[in-house]
Amino acid sequence: MRTTSRYRATARMIAAIGVVSLAAACSGNGGATGGGDAASYPDDNITIVVPFSAGGPTDTVTRMIAEPMAAKLGGKIVVQNVEGAGGTVGAGDVARAKPDGYTVLMHHIGMSTAPALYKSLGYKPLEDFETVGLVTEVPMTIVARKDFAPATLQDLVTHVKANASKVTLANAGIGAASHLCGLLFQTTTGVKLQEVPYQGTGPALTDLVGGQVDFMCDQTTNTSGQIAAGKVKAYAVTTPERVKSLPDLPTTAEAGLPQLKVSVWHGLYVPADTPPEIVQKLSEALKVALADQGVIDQMAKLGTAPVPAQDATPEAHRAKLDEQLGTWAKIIADSGVKVS
Repeated sequence: MRTTSRYRATARMIAAIGVVSLAAACSGNGGATGGGDAASYPDDNITIVVPFSAGGPTDTVTRMIAEPMAAKLGGKIVVQNVEGAGGTVGAGDVARAKPDGYTVLMHHIGMSTAPALYKSLGYKPLEDFETVGLVTEVPMTIVARKDFAPATLQDLVTHVKANASKVTLANAGIGAASHLCGLLFQTTTGVKLQEVPYQGTGPALTDLVGGQVDFMCDQTTNTSGQIAAGKVKAYAVTTPERVKSLPDLPTTAEAGLPQLKVSVWHGLYVPADTPPEIVQKLSEALKVALADQGVIDQMAKLGTAPVPAQDATPEAHRAKLDEQLGTWAKIIADSGVKVS
């Protein structure tokens, strides 16, 4: 990561929330004025960094839990978007922040894929972060422009194999959940497609609805509304069970492609060496937020649900991250994709 890119990202953060202390936090030279005292934590604003664009799936999930978490902690939480390089810019900033609990990261499955995708990442997920707890596992959906010819998932597979050089597969950028799901689709079907990367999920889905690209794979938190409105053609959901908000949409297993099974898990992180007492306070606040009926209802509308309380813990989160690092390392190596 270039130094100038990092400073530009930090400048955007300062302008967006107007808190000078955040610049110090992201540069590693000090954070918010709280000082990391576990007994009085929090005595200043907590910033949750989302390493993706505002309005995207990860941002949506973060804003759902921020208010009930803040109420439990007795402080204020500011959600800050620091997008770029498949989530690695924002994640890198948090890795270098002061380990006092005032700079928190919300990341998705991309935390486990970045080491295999990027040659020069600048941080190590298991070494440079403390895990706080898992938040939710969001199903993916395979959707296409409304007038795309294939009627079923099997038809889609047949069509892309016969027209690989012509079919366009959209994604929200290298390392995004839609990119990872698209990779898995290609390795599962044994076909290499014409990928069209965008700067975020919103622009990708907009062009899909507008007919500029053929199909994509993205989270239900982003596609459910478009599916319900009939603006896209939906083929399947990539989880073992159907999604309650999309009861008529078959699973990939039901549709004849059981190997294509993936969900986008989200979790909270803090910099390594954050005091265990502070990590525990954040984890307890997360559990309260995930049990909030408002959060449960909001997630249900988007085709997902909070994880069970036992998964909203540092231990369960770390185990998940460790397992996923190994899983995706092989998938990405087999795909041959690498980012310099």
